[in-house]
Amino acid sequence: MSQEDERLQRAFLARVIEPGDEVCGRWLRAVGAAEAVRRLVAGGEQPRGVTDKRWAGLRARAERADPERDLAVAREAGTRFVCPGDPEWPAQLDDLGDTRPIGLWVRGRPSLRIWALRSVAVVGARACTEYGAHMAATLGAGLAERGWVVVSGGAYGVDGAAHRGALGAGGATVAVLACGVDRPYPRGHTELITRIAEQGLVVGELPPGDHPTPSRFILRNRVIAALTRGTVVVEAAYRSGALVTARAAQRLGRFAMGVPGPVTSGLSAGVHELLRGEAVLVTDAADVAELVGDIGELAPDRRGPVLPRDLLDPGAGRVLAALPARGLAGAEDIARGAGTTTDDAVGRLYELRSLGFVERHGDGWKLTRQAMISVRGDRHGC
Repeated sequence: MSQEDERLQRAFLARVIEPGDEVCGRWLRAVGAAEAVRRLVAGGEQPRGVTDKRWAGLRARAERADPERDLAVAREAGTRFVCPGDPEWPAQLDDLGDTRPIGLWVRGRPSLRIWALRSVAVVGARACTEYGAHMAATLGAGLAERGWVVVSGGAYGVDGAAHRGALGAGGATVAVLACGVDRPYPRGHTELITRIAEQGLVVGELPPGDHPTPSRFILRNRVIAALTRGTVVVEAAYRSGALVTARAAQRLGRFAMGVPGPVTSGLSAGVHELLRGEAVLVTDAADVAELVGDIGELAPDRRGPVLPRDLLDPGAGRVLAALPARGLAGAEDIARGAGTTTDDAVGRLYELRSLGFVERHGDGWKLTRQAMISVRGDRHGC
């Protein structure tokens, strides 16, 4: 059987079988696409585990399936149907086993297989906060600037912000929809999804014209998890589809990451619960790239600002630390506090004066105003 025959049969099955149907997926693997189509059309032996009622429903769908028409409508919309065995098929989707997509409808010019090789999912709450939208957009832009493809679900909130961040940086992004790719959803994101199709890719399991349902949103998330090297969750309540994506990623051996938020925010509660498990805390694109990237893609060292006193050699630093925060001190008292001789302390004090840390008043020494602020902050652990 040719690959084009396989494509036609799988387009038929995509109209009949719901995404993520493990029972039908097992049946399809066992008998092949051609035999599955034949039984649905002619009424052959039904799959093991499928009830009579459900089999009747599948056959009713099969009576109305028109794969030639679906493929023609897709072509008119600039969409192609990619199947297992095609050069463009992302092999990592095979990790889904019997819940692997029957095929994917792809809208856009780039190769899905190539883009998926270096991709990261950024997902989260639809009703996100301003903080969540900012973090998602920043992550999207930062990952795109590092050559990563940003994958999300095209929804309001975090998804849309991540897509816009990648697009704004001139980068690559993929929207995985829970409906036909010719029917952008949500409607309010029609312009955004059209732009993604022009600059990136819009992908979905459902044939042209199909509408989303709550279960299709949830099942769509397994595709996002499988396509990418890892999933970052930016804001998610306890009952969130974004957490479903992250947990699917973990089951598939991918990285799950979370961006922390205020402990008082219900929209961060799900992320924090995820981080209590095996997920990794990330704060920017560099953290994500270090985790999912190749050897050498390291995030910069994290440290506070370098203060002038940090540049002093240890001996001068001990003398500076021995001066009181207020008032004058004699050289002998300073030497005792620094654990050194008076002569050494005097030499260090003159060095510190030349650097602007101390002042001499008669036989006494005191901190300058600038050094006093630095020492106070350091002593209070600020």
